Amino acid sequence: MMKNDELKLEVKNLLQELKNYVENAHASGVIVGNSGGKDSAVVIGLLALALGKEKVLTVTMPCESKEQDRKDALVVAETFGVRCINVSLDNAFIALKQSIEAAIEEKLDSEPIVNMKPRLRMTTLRTIAQQKNYLLMGTGNLCEIFVGYFTKDGDGACDYNPLGRFSVEEVYQIARFIGVPEIILKKAPSDGLGKLTDEEKLGVTYDQITEYIVTGKTDVEAARVIARKHKATEHKRHMPKIYERITKLTWR
Repeated sequence: MMKNDELKLEVKNLLQELKNYVENAHASGVIVGNSGGKDSAVVIGLLALALGKEKVLTVTMPCESKEQDRKDALVVAETFGVRCINVSLDNAFIALKQSIEAAIEEKLDSEPIVNMKPRLRMTTLRTIAQQKNYLLMGTGNLCEIFVGYFTKDGDGACDYNPLGRFSVEEVYQIARFIGVPEIILKKAPSDGLGKLTDEEKLGVTYDQITEYIVTGKTDVEAARVIARKHKATEHKRHMPKIYERITKLTWR
């Protein structure tokens, strides 16, 4: 948890870095997936403060989703005065799923089906970003990244991730500091891809993950789960592995 002066310093520095990053990339603006959750709300708020609300485009992308999430996303957009558009992915998701199952002649398992959704959303965001010369902003926090709680080539893909070094508790601190609505902060953290909360899916709490990151230990069983997840998802936190050749590259 950050002290008040540390919080102010980090937010001030982050706002300046966001501004510089977008300007140096000669981007016309930024785009963010607006889930109606705390992480995307914080990123949207930070971007509006750093760049001005007119340069921030948010997108809701329902895909067999809860209607409440879209309503919450609109609250976030209205709070920070940014534009929010809607791209429904229901039909695309069903069509792609059916096409893949027909090609491989078997039903997809539940996990590949669930991960299709964030990957379709990323395709949507990337397409709009390229069309408008925008940078795509990520929303994953430190705890999620540490245990690999994100979809590879889905919500884990972005041009810049403002929250990747902040724990869940610190994200809440930033959220309250910049004025994220309390209705958003009261929601139990969830990826919106099922009925369970994040912590129910992970089998550990975010506090335990943070404690493990900071001290190297926590509840014994939780520590075992966290260490296993961190090791198993190492590939998610790096660029694709490239073969290291043993002969030297030469020119003709």
